[in-house]
Amino acid sequence: MKADEIKEGLFMLLALAATVFGVVVLAALLAYTFVEAAAWLDLQFLTSPPSRFPEKAGIFPSLVGSIMAIALVGVMVLPLGVGAAIYLEEYARKNWLTKLIEINISNLAAVPSIVYGLLGLGLFVSTLGLKPGIVLVGSLTLTLLVLPIVIVAAQESLRAVPFSLREASLAVGATKWQTVKSVVLPSSLPGIMTGVILALSRAIGETAPLIMIGVATATFTAPKDIFSTYSALPMLIFMWTDMPKEEFLHGLAPAAIVVLLAIMLSMNAFAVYLRNKFARRLR
Repeated sequence: MKADEIKEGLFMLLALAATVFGVVVLAALLAYTFVEAAAWLDLQFLTSPPSRFPEKAGIFPSLVGSIMAIALVGVMVLPLGVGAAIYLEEYARKNWLTKLIEINISNLAAVPSIVYGLLGLGLFVSTLGLKPGIVLVGSLTLTLLVLPIVIVAAQESLRAVPFSLREASLAVGATKWQTVKSVVLPSSLPGIMTGVILALSRAIGETAPLIMIGVATATFTAPKDIFSTYSALPMLIFMWTDMPKEEFLHGLAPAAIVVLLAIMLSMNAFAVYLRNKFARRLR
């Protein structure tokens, strides 16, 4: 018994050490980034276009481009991802074909993002003839990237709804669609929305797929519509880290990273808010 207690204590210490190490490294990286970014974060930085002069450079066109692209991704991925999850969980027969499709969707969620960039280049640019580097092509490519993630997250949320709720709805005369619409979807909505927003948080920080489809590293005007060429914040950060002047690498790039982190943390906070809000309604 004493040996088991010693082993348990050692395991707890090991787990605690791993946790502390991860937190300390993350805190050090964030502190280093914030210290280097502090002197450059101001209104001029947020509202100005890029420039070869560090003191005049800003992120406004790339910031607008990222927001437009990720908003379009959300519009496309929500109905496609949730619709596919509903079909697979509620309507599709449970046979080898359905199992094969679900396994492949899970595998697609782990495919490197640059592969989706190649797919977007071949499908949307070469096959469909869309102009490379526009907001629409970037959004379609990022939609392909996060669609498997949204489908898997939505499926898990749908599976978490007790089957007894479905049976009760069907027992009082509701149709399959009425059960899904009025019982299953509202119960699974917190998990679905959380999965969607976390997937969008990943998409907004991607660089490799955007490079493959010809998204500009920097533009001097914000995109006006989905057919305009655009630049994204990760692309601008990538460009600044390769600039010869030290101010770009140790000032502007960290400042843009802080803005990107702020957007991602805001999206994650919004996901938590939605989950808690819908969870309270369900109670």
